[in-house]
Amino acid sequence: MHDDLKDLLSSLAEEVAAADSVSALEAVRVETLGKKGRLTGLLKQLGALPAEERSERGAALNAVKQTLGELLEARAATLRDAEIDARLARERIDVTLPIRPEAEGRIHPISQTMDEIVAIFGQMGFSVAEGPDIEDDFHNFTALNIPPEHPARQMHDTFYLPERPEGRNLLRTHTSPVQIRTMSTRQPPIRIIAPGRTYRCDSDMTHTPMFHQVEALVVDRSTHFGHLKGAITEFVRAYFELDDVPVRLRPSFFPFTEPSAEVDIGCSRKGGELKIGSGGDWLEIMGCGMVHPNVLRASGIDPDVYQGFAFGMGIERIAMLKYGIPDLRTFYDSDLRWLRHYGFVPLDVPTTTGGLAR
Repeated sequence: MHDDLKDLLSSLAEEVAAADSVSALEAVRVETLGKKGRLTGLLKQLGALPAEERSERGAALNAVKQTLGELLEARAATLRDAEIDARLARERIDVTLPIRPEAEGRIHPISQTMDEIVAIFGQMGFSVAEGPDIEDDFHNFTALNIPPEHPARQMHDTFYLPERPEGRNLLRTHTSPVQIRTMSTRQPPIRIIAPGRTYRCDSDMTHTPMFHQVEALVVDRSTHFGHLKGAITEFVRAYFELDDVPVRLRPSFFPFTEPSAEVDIGCSRKGGELKIGSGGDWLEIMGCGMVHPNVLRASGIDPDVYQGFAFGMGIERIAMLKYGIPDLRTFYDSDLRWLRHYGFVPLDVPTTTGGLAR
């Protein structure tokens, strides 16, 4: 290599090494290899050289260009790593630090509503039962008398997990599987409520992919439809803390109950404002019915000896009705301002004697 090219390469190597940022390195590259760069200018001069010199000079210039490219690439990688390390150090979060102080914590309305429901049904003699969020097809559908062709089993309604040799699991679409698991492991009389998370492929202004339900189940020898309406009426009046809330049952259909009904409560919509209680209008809040004989059989209970009733409702829905929350989606926005407004003082534990919400 000619002496002038050796000196050029040495000078360029020093400039590359001295570049302390990606932008500074890019400036060196443009100054050397750009359209008006030093090395580009030398390459353009090759055409003026005699043929016997052009080949040797061209090879030497290409060697300088290749070496410079390798130097630039190596330095760029070093600088990029250094910038990432500096950014990580600058933007590091110390997860051991305490949370940002709040003047006063708040209980989420869903948690508060669950506590209220447990308090009411606890005084009515119900116990709380729980089950897994990940269920199998039998407990979520088959044992509840839901046929294979039912729309709820389709992919557009249910979150299915990957196929396995023993079957396909899913995220439970209701808390009804808890009823099946309870009846399969416990002899009547049974009196339980099953609150918890449920999941469906639904997302719009009135639906979220994850939401909360509570279902109640009573199984005994002499349980009848009058007990069902009585339990629902007592719950509605206790929950809304009103002495008299009209309750009516309309015939409906559910695969797991027979007969089945929708539950409406009295309300008023005067002036565009919803008010629970007497008022001439009706509002649907839940579904109910007598447990279907096929469901009892699937759980190992003789329907000729025992019968029962069940009902269920959305926890977000009844929380919105009681506390005037207008938009379902705000429950999951994680907005502290919303929680300060709709939340509850942590030590204000709901009880039917001390009041559900103060």
